[in-house]
Amino acid sequence: MHPIPPESPHKGKTGLRRILNALAYSLDGLRAAYRHEDAFRQEVLLAALLLPVAFLVPASGAGRALLVASVLLVLVVELLNSAVEAAVDRISLEDHRLAKRAKDIGSAAVLISLLNVVLVWALVLFG
Repeated sequence: MHPIPPESPHKGKTGLRRILNALAYSLDGLRAAYRHEDAFRQEVLLAALLLPVAFLVPASGAGRALLVASVLLVLVVELLNSAVEAAVDRISLEDHRLAKRAKDIGSAAVLISLLNVVLVWALVLFG
């Protein structure tokens, strides 16, 4: 029987230290995405334009929540797509059908989240 490899040394942290570590890692991730991912920067710009508009247009509270959530979803999906791409590239930069599939599926998820923004905004604003 093979020994079980140890988990990350950061897994043992608890309480406030774990929360502070998680916050620091999250902020590092946001900085890395902004610094290294053109698409993320473009989507942050889109969010910077649309989020204020979401609070200015005539919409119900639920409608406003949908406008905001649809925009934030794009950022979340882009972050996950960028993480998949980085992990695939870490393994190998060689062309491989499974690497292409993983990257294409991540890209498709981003596309669907962007189409979702258009659909949600159209439905909320124009009924």
